[in-house]
Amino acid sequence: MTFWRGQRPLILASQSRARKMLLASSGLRFEAMPADIDERGLQLDSKLSAPAEIAGLLAREKARWVSVRREGHYVIGADQTLALGDRLFNKPDERAAAAEQLLALSGQTHELHSAIAVVLDGKIMFETVSVARMTMRRLSGDDIRIYLDEAGEAVTTSVGAYQLEGLGVHLFERIEGDHFTILGLPLLPLLAFLRREQLIGL
Repeated sequence: MTFWRGQRPLILASQSRARKMLLASSGLRFEAMPADIDERGLQLDSKLSAPAEIAGLLAREKARWVSVRREGHYVIGADQTLALGDRLFNKPDERAAAAEQLLALSGQTHELHSAIAVVLDGKIMFETVSVARMTMRRLSGDDIRIYLDEAGEAVTTSVGAYQLEGLGVHLFERIEGDHFTILGLPLLPLLAFLRREQLIGL
């Protein structure tokens, strides 16, 4: 079943399991094609420091990269940044880095900035950034070790070393914000845009 009314499927410029799940559950017809861009290089070259601006930049660049390769398709680029005060986090590359991130976030409230950009033939048609505030429980060294043992390699696939839709939910005591924002795809504003473009039949 699909509510999609476009002549061509959407293209998601990501291989994120959570983002693909959200689009599929929404009844949209889409294909996934990850963008091959140097995210950290783009971030450094931009001289941007605000988390929302960085997320927006990377979402646009991912969508543009795919758009020039998929003519006539609406392409969704998405990116998410995690900020604890002035400190920005990247995906941990190993277990030790994941443990360090969790220790820093323990007992603190951090922000997730989730950006999306929709591009058609290289032109930005829509973009937005939404924010969620996440308060992590105070974690002991044993708590972190047990979590890392159970979560395994998944901790290196998400910024902050957690996935709220999985075992990461045990790390939190309070969440303020949209569930879709937390998963990295602000879905309601995206659906509203697609509806305005008459690409959704509901």
